[in-house]
Amino acid sequence: MIRLGAASALFADRGEPAVSAQGVPVQPARAPGVRASDGPAPEPSGPKTPAPKSPAPDTRPGRRPVRAAAARIVARLRAAPLTLTLLAVLWAVGGASGSLAHGASRGVLAKAGVGLPTLAEGHWWAPVTSLFWCASAGSYISTSLLLLLLGPVAESRLGRPRTLAVLVVGQLLGTLLGSGLSAVAARADDQWAAAAEQTAIGPVTGLFALAGVLGYRLTVLWRRRLHLLVVLVPLVMTLYVGHLQSVQRISGALIGLAAGALLSRGRPHLRSHRSSHTETRVLVALCLVAAALGPMIASLYDNAAGPFNTFSEIYLSHRLTPDEVAEFCARSAHDCARAHAVERIFDTPARLMATLFPALLLVLAEGLRRGLRLAWRITIATELLWTALLVWLFTETGTGSGDVLQYFVEALLLPLITTALLLATRKRFPLRVPRAVLGRLALVVGGALAVASAAYAGLGVLTAGQFEPGATLRGLVAGLPAQFLPPAYNDLMPHYPIAVGPFARFLETYCGLAFWAVALTALLLAFRRPVLHVDAEDATRARALLTEHGGGSLSFLTTWDGNHYWFDEDGRAAVAYRVLNTVALTTGDPFGAPDARRRAVAGFARYCDARGWTPCFYSVTPETRSAAEQLGWRSLQVAEDTVVALPELAFTGRKWQDIRTALNKAGKQGITAEWWSYHEAPIALKEQIRAISEEWVSEKGLPEMGFTLGGLEELDDPAVRLLIAVDQDRTVHGLTSWMPVYENGEPVGWTLDFMRRRSDGFRGVTEFLIASAALGFKQEGASFLSLSGAPLARSEKEPPTGLQKTLDWLGRVLEPVYGFRSLLAFKAKFQPEYRPMYMAYPDPAALPSITRAIGKAYLPHLTPAQGVRLMRKLSS
Repeated sequence: MIRLGAASALFADRGEPAVSAQGVPVQPARAPGVRASDGPAPEPSGPKTPAPKSPAPDTRPGRRPVRAAAARIVARLRAAPLTLTLLAVLWAVGGASGSLAHGASRGVLAKAGVGLPTLAEGHWWAPVTSLFWCASAGSYISTSLLLLLLGPVAESRLGRPRTLAVLVVGQLLGTLLGSGLSAVAARADDQWAAAAEQTAIGPVTGLFALAGVLGYRLTVLWRRRLHLLVVLVPLVMTLYVGHLQSVQRISGALIGLAAGALLSRGRPHLRSHRSSHTETRVLVALCLVAAALGPMIASLYDNAAGPFNTFSEIYLSHRLTPDEVAEFCARSAHDCARAHAVERIFDTPARLMATLFPALLLVLAEGLRRGLRLAWRITIATELLWTALLVWLFTETGTGSGDVLQYFVEALLLPLITTALLLATRKRFPLRVPRAVLGRLALVVGGALAVASAAYAGLGVLTAGQFEPGATLRGLVAGLPAQFLPPAYNDLMPHYPIAVGPFARFLETYCGLAFWAVALTALLLAFRRPVLHVDAEDATRARALLTEHGGGSLSFLTTWDGNHYWFDEDGRAAVAYRVLNTVALTTGDPFGAPDARRRAVAGFARYCDARGWTPCFYSVTPETRSAAEQLGWRSLQVAEDTVVALPELAFTGRKWQDIRTALNKAGKQGITAEWWSYHEAPIALKEQIRAISEEWVSEKGLPEMGFTLGGLEELDDPAVRLLIAVDQDRTVHGLTSWMPVYENGEPVGWTLDFMRRRSDGFRGVTEFLIASAALGFKQEGASFLSLSGAPLARSEKEPPTGLQKTLDWLGRVLEPVYGFRSLLAFKAKFQPEYRPMYMAYPDPAALPSITRAIGKAYLPHLTPAQGVRLMRKLSS
C-alpha cells in the first residue's frame, strides 16, 4: 500500500502467543488492569486461526479491572497533595461557616465574594477569599469534581508551584476582569445591569484558567477539546444566563488560554492546529450541543438575563405565568381556552414537546459527529427555519426601528453563527446514508406523520363535541401544525378547535408526542448505522470475490469506502475505481480469479471508453503493467513495495542489530505488544489511539490524505488487525494495523497500513511493533509481510526515463514535508525484497488530467490556503 507516513489499526490474536527474539511472549489483547495470569482475552473478531492455549478463565471478570482502575485513581490522588489540600480547605471552610449546609450567606458574600459592590466598598481581599467558599451544596460538589479532574493532571504536567500560581492568579485576574466587563456591559445595555450588581464566590474561575493553561501540555486531540470546552461552557452560560459568575469564568478561561500560549512559546508542535476530518466533525457537533443545551440550562434559572435568552422560548417552551394567562383571557374566550390548553400540556407527558428543538439538535449532532451529509442538510434547514421564524416574529411584533440592531444581534446571532460554521465545514460531511436506509427512514417518518395526523383529524371528527368550538374536519386539519410544534409556537398558529373533553385532550396530548418519539428515534438509528459504500451490494460482492480468490498486497484497499466496482462478464474478476475529472483511477490491481485478472485490464479499458473516461491503473504490479502494455499503454514507476519473507525470518546477524535493540529496550521498559480488534478495544485505548493520530495529523499542518492511505475510519473493520505497544500503566506508545492478503479464502500474508507513535513515547516503538508482528505472523504460518510502499521513492535499481527523473525530483522536493524517502529507508531495516509498483495509462496527453485526479484522490479537502502553505514549505 502506498504510504505517506505512519498510521494505525486494530487486530485480533488468533494463534499461539507470539514470541520475541529474546523469547519474551507478545501479550494477547486484555482489558486494562488484567494480568497475563488472569485468563484469556475475550474472543475478538477477525480472521479465524487456531486459538492459543490459555489457563482457566477468571470467574470474576468484572472485579479485577474495577479494582485496578480504583487503585490507579488512588495512586493518582496520592501523587497530587496540592489538590487534596485545596479540597480539604474548601470543605473545611464550607463546614465551619455553614455554607456547605445552607449555602453562602449574605454576610459571606458581602465580605468574601467578589463583584462591583464589594470592590467599591474596598474589599481588596475579595478575589482571594472567593477561592475558599462556594455558593451552595451543589456548587461544592461540582467544584470538587472539577478540582479532582484537573488538579492531579495539572500537578503532573505543570508542577505544583506553577499549578498553584496559575490557580490563584487566574482567580484574581479573572474575577477582576469579569467584574469590569459586567460594568461596561451594564452601561451599554440595561439587560446586564443585574450582573453588575451581583457578587460571585467560588474557585471555578481559577480552575477555568488552570484548564486553559493545562491544555497546552496535553496531546493535540485533548488540547483542542479541552480548549473548546473551557470556552464553550462559560460562554454559553454568559450568553443565556448572564450572571456575574459566568462572565468571570469566561474571563478566567481567556486569561488561562493567553497565559498558556505565553508559557508554551517555542514548543514547535503547538504551531499547527490542523484537525483531522473526524475530529473536526466532533468539534462541530460539540458546538451544536452547546447551542441546544444553552436554553435548557438557562431555564433552570429564574433570573436568567443573558442576551441569547431574549427569545429562548423559540428553542425551549416555557410554562405560562398567571399574568400571561390572564392577558390571554382578556383578549377573547378562544385565546383564553388556548392559554389553558397550553398550561395543561405541562401537566402531562406532552411537556416533553417543550424540549423538542433541543432534542432534535442533539440527534443532529450525532449525525454530524459521524460526518453524514443528511444530518448537515437537516441542521442547516433547521437553523434557517428558526431564523425565518425570528424574522417573522420581529415583523409581527412591530418592534421599533431603534431596536432593530439589538434584536438581530441578540436573537439572530446564534443561528447565523451556527449556519456559518456548518457552511465553512461542509466538506467534512460527505458521507451519505445508504439509499435503503434513507428509504426506510422516509417510510417510517412519513408513516408516523400520516398515522398521527389521521388519528387527530379522523378521531377528532368522531368526537367533535369535545372541542371548543365544535370541531370540523377542516378546522382540525388547520390545527395539525400546532400538534407537532412546541407549545411556544401556538401563538403563530391560526385559530383551531381547542380540546375540552377527555378523549380530545388525549388526542391533543399524544398525537404529536408519539410522532416525534418515532421520528427522532428513527433518525438517530439511521445516523448510527454504519455508513456503507454507495454501491453496497457491489461492495459486498467485491469483498466476497477478494476473500475467495485474493489479489495483490494492496487489494484489501478495494474494500474501503469511496470505491466503485467493475466486474467482468463472468463475475470472476473485479476492478475497484473512483472517477475524478473524467479519469477512472483504480485502487491497485484487478482482483479475483488469477486467470481472469489480465483479461480484466482490457475489459475495464473498454468499459471506461464507452463512458468517455480515461482509465488509469494506479499502484499496480508488473503483471498488470504487462497486460496494459499489450494494449499499447505507457507505464511509470510510482512507488516500491517492500516485502519481508516470513518462513525463514530470524533476527540474527549484524544487519538486524537495530531490531534486536528495539526489542531489548522494550522488554527492559516493561513495554509489551497486544493484539486488538478496534471495535472491541476498551474506550481508554481507543481514546489514546485517537489522540496519537490527531497529534500526527496536527503536526503536518496539511489535510489528511486518503485514497490508498488509511485513517481511523478504516480501522473499524473486523478483518483488520491492530498491534499496539503499551507499558505497565496502560499508556499506548505506538500502534500498527495490518490488512489481510487472501488466497483460497484464507489470509496468507499481511500488509502494513497504519503506523503511528506517541511523540514522547518509546523511541524504538515502531521497530518493536513491526518485529513483534512479523514473529506473530510467522508463527501463525503466514508466508510474507508487506510493509507497503512509499510513493515517489524507489531503490533506483533501474535507470530512470525522462518522466521518471521528474518524479524522482518531485520525491526529493516533497521529502521535507512527507518524508517519502525517509520512510523507504526506515523499511530497509527489515531487509525487505523491493517490488516496483507502477501507474499504467493509455495516452501521454492525458497525464495532466491524471495528475490532477491523483492529487484530488489523495487530498480531496485541500483548500487554497493549505495549497499555498504546501507551496511555501516546498520552496523553503
